[in-house]
Amino acid sequence: MDCFRKSAARLLICTALGAAGVLSASSLGVMAAEKTVPASKAEISLSFSPVVKQVAPAVVNVYASRTVQERRRTSPFFDDPFFRRFFGDQADRFAPRSRSRVQSSLGSGVIVSTDGTIITNHHVIAGADEVRVALSDRREFDADIILKDERTDLAVLKVRDGEGAFPVVPFANSDELEVGDLVLAIGNPFGVGQTVTQGIVSAVARNQVGVSDYQFFIQTDAAINPGNSGGALVDLQGRLVGVNTAIFSRSGGSNGIGFAIPANMVEVVASAADEGGIVRRPWVGTSVQTVGSDIAASLGLERPSGVLVTRIQKDSPAGRAGIKVGDLIVSVGGTRVDDPDAYGYRLATKKIGGTTEFEILRNGKTSVVDVSLERAPESVDRDSREIKGNSPFTGVKVMNLSPAVAEELRMYNEFSGVVIADIQARSNAAYVGFKPGDIVVEVNGAEIGNTKDLSKAASKRYRVWNITFKRDGQLRQVSLR
Repeated sequence: MDCFRKSAARLLICTALGAAGVLSASSLGVMAAEKTVPASKAEISLSFSPVVKQVAPAVVNVYASRTVQERRRTSPFFDDPFFRRFFGDQADRFAPRSRSRVQSSLGSGVIVSTDGTIITNHHVIAGADEVRVALSDRREFDADIILKDERTDLAVLKVRDGEGAFPVVPFANSDELEVGDLVLAIGNPFGVGQTVTQGIVSAVARNQVGVSDYQFFIQTDAAINPGNSGGALVDLQGRLVGVNTAIFSRSGGSNGIGFAIPANMVEVVASAADEGGIVRRPWVGTSVQTVGSDIAASLGLERPSGVLVTRIQKDSPAGRAGIKVGDLIVSVGGTRVDDPDAYGYRLATKKIGGTTEFEILRNGKTSVVDVSLERAPESVDRDSREIKGNSPFTGVKVMNLSPAVAEELRMYNEFSGVVIADIQARSNAAYVGFKPGDIVVEVNGAEIGNTKDLSKAASKRYRVWNITFKRDGQLRQVSLR
């Protein structure tokens, strides 16, 4: 309660650090020297302003706009055959015409290079025709989109016609971040202008957020609101530990549950912009699953841990390293992995080339193997085809599946077959219910081994189509007249 009797000027800081009041004097003595709670009145009066002054100039507002064509509402008479019978082509003269409308989005970004390279969220600039950024010193620049990576919800911008060296925020090693560390979120919430909020790290490996393919986020209670997307989450040394990307909210405002993409993932995407503008991730050729309590018991584990190898691609880096189906991968690069999301994240933050250590548990014995980090190979010609004619497959684009195609289509547990890569709207295939990622296995008893087989089968005429396909690892059958 003493904290609340201090002056109003110190009230906010006292509240932020109020948890320190539950610590005893003896507990303070055993804490690490580099991480301590305030121990004196002078320390409680400390301010975050030096960090803000250091970082704020490198956090920008991002304004994205795109032009869309919008058809005005039409009368049903214009599509009525009886109406057109009398007016013919003249009916089009009376039909409402489309009009252009500009859609705008607002977000934030972080300058990570003195040449004006900026990191922001993909969803901030998705579909944008023009992007403009505004610095804290009120300078504004047009920006080019250098790289878009929807899988991580990150994008890289480059200031156009910028002069001189821009201020930057250096990257931190986000793996060193711990629950309870103080962090600052800087961005432009609701378009009110650059705003700084303070909080702690609430969790460091949140998944099931549904924002990107790599479900591995830093959770913080620093207030994050719409417009903060793409802004900086920094530590008290002024280093970038994450890029703010999402909030959990039922009202649209901050509820103290915000999520940021870890800096180690951000750095991979930023580096890719300098290496051709394509994000390439290492491939080791494994499929893994979560270890539940029943699997843990069968393996003699005291508690569930690691990920279980369920499949190994032939002639893959993992296979050459000696990893086998049934092995338990405990750690990657010296960092524990306890679910497929963490496993995928650890691999995605490695660079192609070189090796990384896998800690393996097999038959109760632990070993460490070096696994090469390679680019996913295109082991078979993809032979992309669009199925036409009149069949249940009309409107699909199919490819022969290889590790490279599987990586592009975000299919992490399939290595071969004929995969549906895309489906035209309002086509036969869309009506049947096929989805991108479905693997066609068999058509009327004929095995489908490649796209040529499917094209041939789709050209035939059947009274009944018996189709077997695989979705999410499960075989499904359908019969169609």
